[in-house]
Amino acid sequence: MSSRFERENAAFAASMAAAASKLSGAGPGPVNKRTLAPPSPSPSVGSTTSAQAIGTPRRDRVDTPAGNIVYSQPAITGMGDSIITQISFAVSWLRTKPDPQPYSAVLGYLSILGKPESEQEFFVEQMRRNPQIQWIPDPNVSEQTWKSGTYVHRPTIPGVKNKTQLLAHLQKKTDASGVSVKDLKDGWPDCEASITELEHEHKILVTRAKKDGAAKMVWLDDASLFHEVDPTLKVMWSRVELPSLETIATRLMAAGQKPASEDPRIKAANAPKVEKKKKRAQRKTGKSTNTHMEHLLKDYSHMKR
Repeated sequence: MSSRFERENAAFAASMAAAASKLSGAGPGPVNKRTLAPPSPSPSVGSTTSAQAIGTPRRDRVDTPAGNIVYSQPAITGMGDSIITQISFAVSWLRTKPDPQPYSAVLGYLSILGKPESEQEFFVEQMRRNPQIQWIPDPNVSEQTWKSGTYVHRPTIPGVKNKTQLLAHLQKKTDASGVSVKDLKDGWPDCEASITELEHEHKILVTRAKKDGAAKMVWLDDASLFHEVDPTLKVMWSRVELPSLETIATRLMAAGQKPASEDPRIKAANAPKVEKKKKRAQRKTGKSTNTHMEHLLKDYSHMKR
């Protein structure tokens, strides 16, 4: 048994040595060794990600050996989309100023005076294009520049800031459309009290919200058309018991008169109720292609009791 084991052990060692010689290229004859490819000049995404995960701080851009610049995000210049917010702040600030303001006051409020002159000029041009800002040119200069003139808020309804101006604006309207209170507040923020006073004086008509009673729309009214009803007549009218609509119609017909209009609610209540029978939808069978299943697809609904 020992001699057999020694022979098998020797054969296994010889086979392992032959396999090792083939893998290392130590066998007879010339051997072509495989050359390794040079490393890539630019790091891959996986290598940069692993490097950052190890502890390298993230940078806004990475300079590769080949000279290419990879940007992680666009540079923040301070203008661009943020100018929309700055313009809205300027409109809100000018709304609180009754007098025209120079560009330096507006830019100073927005903390833009410290920025380059090109950015200031760009912002002034955007202010002049905004429909809610009115630019007033300087009459003392012959040639206007981006620094000349003053700025004031342009409301949705210009020239309406008191009760007299509101009535004049409503009288100038050539149609029956009303005026939105929201548009009035754009140039006259505290108009609610004046609207209530004009309503009590019967000079305007006001529609109000059911939730909080806030004024929504206003129309012109004529105070001469309003007549105060005697309180005694109001009390007497409240005590009168009016007959029902059915009784009024019956009395008119008994007197030989036809009611001007019949109440549709009475007609609907007296109308006999007709129960609608639901029709059973018939089964529609298409063209049968499986002839061996015709006995299963046949319609037997007509044989139902």
